[in-house]
Amino acid sequence: MSTPAGAAATTATPAQWLEGARPRTLPAAVSPVVAATGVVAFTDRVNPVAALLALVVSLALQVGVNYANDYSDGIRGTDAVRVGPVRLVGSGLARPRTVRNAAFACFAVAAVAGLALVVLTGHWWLLAVGAACVLAAWYYTGGRRPYGYAGLGEVFVFVFFGLVATCGTGYVQTGTVGAALLVTAVWVGALTTAVLVANNLRDLAGDAASGKRTLATRLGDRGTRFLYAALVAVGALGLVGVALLTTPWVLLALIALVVLVKPVRAVVEGARGRDLIAVLKATGLAGLATALVSALALILA
Repeated sequence: MSTPAGAAATTATPAQWLEGARPRTLPAAVSPVVAATGVVAFTDRVNPVAALLALVVSLALQVGVNYANDYSDGIRGTDAVRVGPVRLVGSGLARPRTVRNAAFACFAVAAVAGLALVVLTGHWWLLAVGAACVLAAWYYTGGRRPYGYAGLGEVFVFVFFGLVATCGTGYVQTGTVGAALLVTAVWVGALTTAVLVANNLRDLAGDAASGKRTLATRLGDRGTRFLYAALVAVGALGLVGVALLTTPWVLLALIALVVLVKPVRAVVEGARGRDLIAVLKATGLAGLATALVSALALILA
């Protein structure tokens, strides 16, 4: 780590705190809510209040896990070599305790919004799901045995920001999870996971050097590149599946995925370092654009 964690000064500017929240990852929190609400509009009636609360929960968890990751990686020294966004703890811009508290504050916002959602819907068992989401967010890189260091980060993203976020958004509005919603959760999860794969591919060398055993370090450079391309393909196939279950107009969302042709080519052809930052950004935005087009098609249909 470039600066001892205990010696870090609270000198981070608001802009650096914003960058530390990693705004490029936020589309991954918005996409499941938008896509699920589109399915709800096609099959039932949208509950705007429930959808908005689900969005708050998703965004708060995403920012919270980003700050928690910054804190945990920073105190372990695994953020010493990075080419991506600023690391508040690893670069000595903020005290570890301050960044940790920022993560906890985000988790608190998610908890309050989640509780309001439970009260609104009457599905009290969802409290257990919410607790699992917060614990999963913290223990991604926190605790003595973080599962993100065991190569399970992608599983977490697919399950919680794909299946849980998408199906949960639909469920709190209709009380059911149909086939179209489940397939939507799969393609959303695949594209969201691709964002993390691109991120870990970018950090592969630094993670390997610091002993952080992400899935990318386990699969190796070539395997990680194949996984990224495969996830994008699953996203496209998932859209076809939703179109078969609902309306062919959903296929218009494939146009949004055309944006990923260049990033996929860059990954397959060996892009590294800062070149992968553009891939990460494009993947997140493409996922959000796909969700928006898909939702609009379902609403109009």
